[in-house]
Parts: sequence; structure tokens; C-alpha cells
Amino acid sequence: MGADTVWLLRARGCWQIAADLLLAKAAHAPDTALLRAELLIERALFEDTGWTEAENALRLAEAGAGTAPERAAAACARGYLAYCATLLKVHDRLDEAQAALGRASALLPPDAPVRPLLDFRRGLVAENLLDDPVAARTAYRRAHAGAEQHQDDLLLSYTWRHLASIAQRDGNLAGARHGFAESLRLRERTGFTIGIAPALAALAEVSPSSEAALLRAEAARLVRAFGGVPVWLSDHQPS
Repeated sequence: MGADTVWLLRARGCWQIAADLLLAKAAHAPDTALLRAELLIERALFEDTGWTEAENALRLAEAGAGTAPERAAAACARGYLAYCATLLKVHDRLDEAQAALGRASALLPPDAPVRPLLDFRRGLVAENLLDDPVAARTAYRRAHAGAEQHQDDLLLSYTWRHLASIAQRDGNLAGARHGFAESLRLRERTGFTIGIAPALAALAEVSPSSEAALLRAEAARLVRAFGGVPVWLSDHQPS
């Protein structure tokens, strides 16, 4: 199964279809098992369903991880799943999230390719579960610099979004507007269609009322087009 096909399915919110296509190879390829687990974790976050499927896929990835980088990547995914479950109030797994992300950090050298994603996820825990914007900003800035170095536009769309969220929290509306606009631009450029509605809604929060109304209307149209996904958008949960 080609990476382009998997990406197109993911970008359109077809996580389960993409995961099913990867199932056979995931049984004997650790990188594929991890990719499948990440797809199902993202599905659980956006749809608030499929938590058991995500857990089972992650256990398969953890069982197949042999090298330190593979174990670190699986621990990073474990921490993210625990974060998502805590954020959406499925289960309180904060301790598990912190422990798993800490374990991943201990296994990785500073210049590891997965380090920016790990830094971003540690920022999510700090911002949304620990209410520590200072630690979150530091983690997001490290993730942002790493994403720029690795030319990871999708991760950049997330770091821009969350740095903007902290700027908004600090009352820096100009900085927040710039960051949210950059996040939207990158999601449109990468074709991450399922993530455009949250980006529009975030930008609307710091836009003039007439522009905000248009942004929210377009976000609502996209949510309807995707069958009500993301399910949490009306609650303004971070994505």
C-alpha cells in the first residue's frame, strides 16, 4: 500500500479504511504497525470513537518494536493516546501520558527525526492537561524549530496553531491571528482537509466579527461534509 494512498485517506478522515489496508503488513513490519496505530489514534481523537481499536493497534506496534528508535516512537504514540483519552474525558490517563512521553525522550538522541513530534506532544500535555503555558510554549518552540528543519509542514501547522493559542491566552491577538492563519495555510497546502475546519474555527476566534462569521460558516460546512467530524469542534477542543 503506497504512502500517498494512505495519506490521501488520512487527509480525508478515512482512517479506518487506511488502517485496514495496512493490517496485513503491520503484523510483521514495525513501522507499518506504528503508522496504523497513529492513524487509529487520530481517528479516536477526531471521532471520539474507536478507542479499543487504537489501543489494540498500539499494543501490536509496541510488541513489534525492537530497536530503541522503534520503542521510542511507540512510547510517543502511547503517550499521545493517553493524552487524547484524558483530553476527551474517556479515561484519566495523565500519569500514563507523562510517563510514556518521558520514556520516549529518554530513548531518543536530541537530533532524532521523531523528536519534534515528541516535543509537540509534551507541549500538548503541558498546555491542556497541566495548565502550564510556559512549559508548553518552550516545548512547542522546540517542536516548531525541528519541524522547520525536517520540512514537516503538517507538524508545523500544529505548532503554529498551538503557539497561536498561547499567544491568544496572553492577549497577543496579532500574534495569535498570524499563527492561526499560518496553520490554516499549511493545512490547505498539504491537503489535510479533515483538519481545515478546526483551523478555520480557531482563526475565527481572533478575527473581526464579519470575517469570523464567514470563517465559522465555512468550518460548519466542512464539518457537515465530513459527517460531523471533528465531533468536538463545537466544544473548541484543541486539535
